[in-house]
Amino acid sequence: MRASRAHTLPPNCPPRLLTRLQAAEYLSVSPTHFDKMIASGQVPEPKKLSEGRKAWDRLALDSYVDSLGNAPDECNPWDEVLNGTASA
Repeated sequence: MRASRAHTLPPNCPPRLLTRLQAAEYLSVSPTHFDKMIASGQVPEPKKLSEGRKAWDRLALDSYVDSLGNAPDECNPWDEVLNGTASA
């Protein structure tokens, strides 16, 4: 079993590079689904840190998420409230 490393970054300073599991969690998907996203080219390529070690850039993942549109069938009930069309 691998010894856990002490976290030296302050809580308000998230790491820039994420492991596969961290990147999957960051995108709110399972590691298996993240692997499928990698294979299909949906998410940015990882950075190669060393032989056998790669990590995903958090900012690149943010850009990917920013490029996504809202789900077309997504209905936000607050839109009706703000537009004054909500039923009482």
